[in-house]
Amino acid sequence: MLTKRINSLSTSLTIAITTLAGELKAQGKDVISFSAGEPDFDTPQVIKEEAIKAINEGFTRYTPVPGIPELLEAIAAKLKRDNGLDYKPSQIIASNGAKHSLFNIMQALIEEGDEVIIPSPYWVTYPELVTYSGGKSVIIETEDRDGFKITPEQLKNAITPRTKMLILTSPSNPTGAVYTRQELQALGKVLEGTDIFVVSDEMYEKLIYDGEFTATASVSDDMFQRTITVNGLSKSVAMTGWRFGYLASPNDELIAAMKKLQSQSTSNINSITQKAAIAGLDGRADADIEMMRQAFQKRRDIAVELFNEDENLSVLSPAGAFYLFINIKKVSNDSMQFSKDLLASKGVAVVPGVGFGSEGYIRFSFATSEENIREGIQRIRDFCKTYK
Repeated sequence: MLTKRINSLSTSLTIAITTLAGELKAQGKDVISFSAGEPDFDTPQVIKEEAIKAINEGFTRYTPVPGIPELLEAIAAKLKRDNGLDYKPSQIIASNGAKHSLFNIMQALIEEGDEVIIPSPYWVTYPELVTYSGGKSVIIETEDRDGFKITPEQLKNAITPRTKMLILTSPSNPTGAVYTRQELQALGKVLEGTDIFVVSDEMYEKLIYDGEFTATASVSDDMFQRTITVNGLSKSVAMTGWRFGYLASPNDELIAAMKKLQSQSTSNINSITQKAAIAGLDGRADADIEMMRQAFQKRRDIAVELFNEDENLSVLSPAGAFYLFINIKKVSNDSMQFSKDLLASKGVAVVPGVGFGSEGYIRFSFATSEENIREGIQRIRDFCKTYK
């Protein structure tokens, strides 16, 4: 009855674990969840006030498919101010979160048999969208010793005549790895002379703890022309439930195609969210962003120290995002079973590394209180002492 396309999809593992943890907690069980990729802070007041104002002014009707002009102008100004990127408002589309932007990109570009290069560990949604679009994921594996980043040589070896796209995520979900300008330039050199698109997922751009952020499209004119920049406000200003993401590309033909697709699927995104998002883009929420970044950095430092004190566990200190990708290979090479047993035995929810394409690891979100972090890590360490 169902299509091959829909049957090819798997349920998001992060959402499944988070849902299970929530159900157990609702049943009265003592559960601490480190599975959700969601800030534990409230949306900044200045953003909420803009939404309330929009509602009170009756801004509740359809808008242009890619977004209202003032929103697109705010995104273009942000990309110029923060990243040195010159996009016209007409080259930007606002969508229902980054997932929606990625879906539009895949549907517009990927055909049966096209190959998409994805470094692992990867965000769980990437290969699922490639498969749904008829493409084939070509995985480049990385490990802690590589800093979880691919090299130009690895990229060169992965390219074939069928390669259509490379997906880069910096800062990374799930590892927190951040590519430097020099590293991105080196990868760009490999792509010169090809027709390969680069999808650069920069959702965690504002959450940087070490070094600085570099937008992929900013490292050379060649990379600018081939890169589709994907970003949003879910993580930086705690707007996960508002569903706001956007993409930008200088390829007018591609942009026109994605606008056409969105016009026949969701049409415009929520009108209230569009008005509110402007305040998250134009600098008015910068103090809130910095407050959250500092809090996350403090939590990161506490969690990294506590995990690395345990001889059974190890973790690289992430340069960005709010995840630890913890090496559990001394304890288990079955991250799914480990995570299930940890939840059942100690009431701690983490996400198995296998869901991100890397066995022998677990993802731990430190977007929660210091008290939860300390208690949760103690439970994990106690669990590892006897786990076989």
